[in-house]
Amino acid sequence: MAKTDKTGAVAELKNEFEGSSAAVLTEYRGLTVAQLKELRVSLGGHAKFAVAKNTLTKIAANGAGITALDDLLRGPTAIAFVKGDVVEAAKGLRDFAKANPLLVIKGGVVDGKSMSPAEITKLADLESREVLLAKLAGALKAKQSQAAATFAALPTNMARLVEALRVKRDEAGE
Repeated sequence: MAKTDKTGAVAELKNEFEGSSAAVLTEYRGLTVAQLKELRVSLGGHAKFAVAKNTLTKIAANGAGITALDDLLRGPTAIAFVKGDVVEAAKGLRDFAKANPLLVIKGGVVDGKSMSPAEITKLADLESREVLLAKLAGALKAKQSQAAATFAALPTNMARLVEALRVKRDEAGE
């Protein structure tokens, strides 16, 4: 690879690291081109799967301020640059790795934090962002409904209290 090609590849990788919310490193040894294509399709719009030389990847990652990946860059390495939902991308990688044991998740970085393969698998076990937001909205709505019921009950309870006091005073005055 010529020096200008390497410089361009490093710049492209650096842009991918800087523009991604997460990067997951995998080992793809033994996977066919068709299987890699299938993986790229299964990731859809959530991630871009790229194969790159370890030395160029290390230079690009360090240029983007990511040093946590240095120890993972051994052997054939491919990177999933996650631009969409990190949970959905992690699910896609985990499911593909289950179906194709030759794909091994080495680790990665999510929002600047280093992640082990086990942590990425735990991330994949989470529900999607949309489901979590829907649950949060439902919980907030329930709390608002409870607050509204409490505020609506205050005048009714006050009227009952005033009536009970009036009845008690009338009985005492008799």
